[in-house]
Amino acid sequence: MTGSCQDPKLPLDVPTPVQPGTEIDLGRLTEALRETDTGLEPPFRLHQYPRGFSWLTYRVTDGRGRRCVLRTPPRGVHIARAHDPAREHRILSGLKPVYPLVPRALACRTDANPLGTPFLLMEQVNGAILRANPDTVPDAASMRTIGRSLVANLVRLHGLDLRVTDLADLGYPDGFVLRQIRGWQGRYAAARTENTPDSADIAAWLEDNLPESPAPTLIHNDYKHDNLVLAPEPPHELRAVLDWEMATRGDPLMDLGSSLAYWVTADDPPAMRELQHSPTYLPGNPTRAEVVEQYAAQSGRAVDDIVFYFVFGNLKLAAILQQLYRRWADGLTREARYERLHTEVATCLQTARQAMQLGRIDSLYTV
Repeated sequence: MTGSCQDPKLPLDVPTPVQPGTEIDLGRLTEALRETDTGLEPPFRLHQYPRGFSWLTYRVTDGRGRRCVLRTPPRGVHIARAHDPAREHRILSGLKPVYPLVPRALACRTDANPLGTPFLLMEQVNGAILRANPDTVPDAASMRTIGRSLVANLVRLHGLDLRVTDLADLGYPDGFVLRQIRGWQGRYAAARTENTPDSADIAAWLEDNLPESPAPTLIHNDYKHDNLVLAPEPPHELRAVLDWEMATRGDPLMDLGSSLAYWVTADDPPAMRELQHSPTYLPGNPTRAEVVEQYAAQSGRAVDDIVFYFVFGNLKLAAILQQLYRRWADGLTREARYERLHTEVATCLQTARQAMQLGRIDSLYTV
């Protein structure tokens, strides 16, 4: 946190100039947007949100100063069932009437179009996004409020009645847990490089310890701090939840376990603290056990098998990071932040093994 300052007001999330290698031809963009019914008018200006690892995300400003967000798949990456703007467009559109904390979907193209790539256009939600190592650090009271709000909103998402939406048939909840274990283990194995460890023992342990799942619900599948837009002023109310491309119906505790894999605290072992994928190590944040306690109390669901879900969350995170690292290893990106992801992969797998061995999700030092 060197150079950080404490301030109750968080800065708005703002884009930067477009990075080399991720440029978009403004002429083609103009042609593509002319074919939508958004009413946006040229000339267009483009800036980029560079923090995300998965999609390429840009702010588009039209000739009248109106702003929206454009998302396109990364160049040269073809991961089955990922980067599907039509699916995210459907989810955003289906959720908006029952859950207003999603950006409004404006347009989507997956067929041949002037831009030369599939894209999703959605409204921009102004606010702050709290990432790891923020320049402006909320005080402990604000961090605790944000943490509790994050959990309460996850409970809210898991309580939505999709039967009153167009998403009642979303996903395949039958056999969801086993399919997720095998799917993420398979993705990890397919993306594995020589400098990353095997994860087969973790997948085998998960298959041997399958819990009885609660009733399926909507799950976000990538629910964490940097996918939340907050009000800049205390108490930093939640304004929007972003990145719905992996949302589906399934075991809600898989969603909780995936979130906990990002929830690194100040008393975790050094290798875990170095991950810092989220600001949960800052003073005031609840521990992982406290997150589980709040979730159980507010949702009414028993969370007796949380070690299983936490282990799964770490296997899934390892697979995601390994897929991203493979992009760097294969020369599809030269961004320096990708180069060290293989060390984070190893830490995630070690964290999973520690939880398996110790039978808990906190205090994961070797005994």
